[in-house]
Amino acid sequence: MVAPNLKAETISLMDMRASMEAEMNAIIEFLCGPGGPGLSGNLVDSEGFPKADIDIPAIRSKRSRLAELRNDHKNITEKIDNNLQVLHSLKLNKVAPLPPETTDMSPSVSASTSQDSPMIEDSILRIPFAIIDEIADDSPAAEDGLQLGDEIVKFGNVERGDDLQSRLVAEAQLNQGNPIPLVIVRQGSMMNTTVTPRTWHGRGTLGLLCCGSSLAMFAICHVCKQVEGGATYTRNMGRMWEESIYVLFWLLSLKQS
Repeated sequence: MVAPNLKAETISLMDMRASMEAEMNAIIEFLCGPGGPGLSGNLVDSEGFPKADIDIPAIRSKRSRLAELRNDHKNITEKIDNNLQVLHSLKLNKVAPLPPETTDMSPSVSASTSQDSPMIEDSILRIPFAIIDEIADDSPAAEDGLQLGDEIVKFGNVERGDDLQSRLVAEAQLNQGNPIPLVIVRQGSMMNTTVTPRTWHGRGTLGLLCCGSSLAMFAICHVCKQVEGGATYTRNMGRMWEESIYVLFWLLSLKQS
């Protein structure tokens, strides 16, 4: 009964994470909305006085809550990843054939037993490697229907694994102007969609930022996004997932305006 209990726990954790993401999205929209200071914008004017056009206590409270949620989100994502690895290993053990000398059942009996055993759904075992955390307005990602909180399971021919960064880069470069099939998890349900990398008025050809899975171990860019006065600033920190929250995946290789 370990697998069913672990599966139920994992689904519950995913629901908790989805609730966190919804709250995080609401805070981000509040901070980055028209007239907002952004995620890290100054709360004082050029002379060092508190800005009169923003609610400073509310901004500080929202930023503090967002930092708390991000930390909790990282912890719960690590727990989900650990559970998924265990579930995956349990499934492999279930379907592994017995050595010929120890098999005392006919093929038909073995097949029936395998089919009757409770299996872990592919939607649980297929591990997302990224979560969409920011989408620029009017970007290709936004126009193609991607949403905040979507979990990326497959990007074209790319799934989680080794050399993830270089494979994502190559996939985006090879398909500029062409629809790339995506497999995503949205609010707990797996679905198929497409996104087309293309030139637009913003940077890159997709216009989104992703939060990476702790299982995706590769060099990344830490992107601090600040929206203030219509300007966007980024800062390259070159860290692994354990040290960063925001990561830029396939935009690394795309043209910058």
